[in-house]
Amino acid sequence: MCGILGIVARRGETPSVSDEEAARLRDVMAHRGPDGAGLWRGGNVVLGHRRLSVVDPTPSGAQPMFTSDGRFGIVYNGELYNDAALRRELGAMGVVFRSTSDTETLLRALEVWGAGALERLRGMFAFGLVDTRSGDVLLARDPIGIKPLYWARVETPMGAEVVFASEIAAILSHGHMPVRPDFAVVSSYLTTIRTTLGERTLFEGVRCVWPGEAVWVRAEGLRVERARGAWGLPKGGEVRGREDVGSESRPTRNVVSESVALHLRSDVPLCTLLSGGLDSSIVAYEAKSRLGELWSYCAGCKGGDRAASDDFRFADEVAGAVGTRHQEAAVTREMFRERWPMLVAAAGVPLSTPNEVAIHEVASRLRADGQVVTLSGEGADEFFAGYELPMRQAAEFERQLAGTGATDTVLQRAMFQIDSNAWVPRGAKANILRGEVFQAAGRDEAMGETYLQIMAACEAEAMEDAPLQMHLMLHQRVNLVGLLLRLDSATMRASVEGRTPFADVEVARAANGLAMGLKFGEGDGMGAAVHPEPNTHRAGTKIVLREGYRGVLPVGVIDRPKASFPLPFQEWVADFGGVLRSSGFAREIFTAQAIETVASRPGEFWSAAWPMVNLALWGEVFS
Repeated sequence: MCGILGIVARRGETPSVSDEEAARLRDVMAHRGPDGAGLWRGGNVVLGHRRLSVVDPTPSGAQPMFTSDGRFGIVYNGELYNDAALRRELGAMGVVFRSTSDTETLLRALEVWGAGALERLRGMFAFGLVDTRSGDVLLARDPIGIKPLYWARVETPMGAEVVFASEIAAILSHGHMPVRPDFAVVSSYLTTIRTTLGERTLFEGVRCVWPGEAVWVRAEGLRVERARGAWGLPKGGEVRGREDVGSESRPTRNVVSESVALHLRSDVPLCTLLSGGLDSSIVAYEAKSRLGELWSYCAGCKGGDRAASDDFRFADEVAGAVGTRHQEAAVTREMFRERWPMLVAAAGVPLSTPNEVAIHEVASRLRADGQVVTLSGEGADEFFAGYELPMRQAAEFERQLAGTGATDTVLQRAMFQIDSNAWVPRGAKANILRGEVFQAAGRDEAMGETYLQIMAACEAEAMEDAPLQMHLMLHQRVNLVGLLLRLDSATMRASVEGRTPFADVEVARAANGLAMGLKFGEGDGMGAAVHPEPNTHRAGTKIVLREGYRGVLPVGVIDRPKASFPLPFQEWVADFGGVLRSSGFAREIFTAQAIETVASRPGEFWSAAWPMVNLALWGEVFS
């Protein structure tokens, strides 16, 4: 796990930055790679790398890494979980390896198969590959979006150049990169709490590589070409098991078990996050069954009457049943008050969810204990329908939509997804954002167009199963990408590699091939089946997962409902009313009435206070 940087000029030209300046940009991401640093300059390209040594920590795994003939060089952030299989295949073709690093596996795969290698990869990755003959650079990101990658075109006195990096802050540190907010994304963030909108970020001109996308930076004319290929999000195959949960629970468990096993490869200490929910408990069980010893960590808030504190109780029960060495990282109100602004200032972007504070705290704790890699449960909800309220709302929406006989369903479904999950509703924007700001944001047209584009892809790719499948696929493309970005930011800030066995292409393929009724049970006539035992009090979400691990994990965990936030942030956000009143950036973008209303009663208006305070803190970083 690492931080990558690249600067690409036109063919025959040299990047404007000196080695010292390039190293400064690279080292903005030093927390992503405390174990080593590399820099290379050749022709029209500069590559930089910060290394967190996880697999093959010897110097042979250092980056930038080049092929033996020097033609191809790579900077790479991630892990390949089918590394051994790829090496066997490449070895049979005569490829000789010089290290045990998966960086070399990726490099040689790209050398042999070109961009076609992307279809063969199972893992999390973001990389930049330079062809020193042509000066072209290939940027690519894994299909689920586990690892981030950003780029921007920068105009310098020496000519244009493209800068790419694992973090936006590194790009903004380029001396000629203007730092201006993209108000369309600012407005979208108020509604979605997502720091990206399609390819756009909160900073004007800074783009993100989409999950499953390849971006070619052509040295000739410095053209940028974008393509989404066959390595995108798995769609599943023929719909399986429309009614029989029993026949599918074991195969599903097998694919999850295999994924966890592959995610255990590490040459440094590895642990797991354990909240006591179903997903993290499954990961802990599978990991412990293969390891002699496993440390587990739970973060949350202790005390009070809130269900958030249940995480500690359930996690302790699972740890006892599974046999992990369990540790706790408690987050207090005072800590939350300190860490929230610190994390925004450090990352240079607002937080997506309050959980980011808890994840950073537990990552810091486990790193202090000597752990370097941690497993987490992200992905299970999005692939196995774990969000009960959103799924029930979607089912009711589909019932109403079917009754209208409407044919233009894509737009209606896209708007439903925006409105049903809104922190600040679209209709409230005119009262919250100043008129000129809302106008500069295009009155949320970009948000609508982006969701329309994503929903159209979901509708086109969904199997002949149920309308709910389209909504779940949107969760995978929007919600999951945001959660993975949150995990990456919070763990890497503590120099910890976070791995997600559920957010895996083979698990995704298996889950997307299941009938909706095996994931979500409501008996609604929209393709979701009645729960196989309707007279029980079992949860109606992630059915095939729950049944697959029933009898293995404590019954209270198997039937435990989803707990979204382990922190009582609705109460704690009340401490930040003064931030809105004192922030110059807040006064530039929010109406005076909105500031005063929310600042006076932030606990009451928490759904607006969270994104508004985040934007106020973010604005102070760069304005």
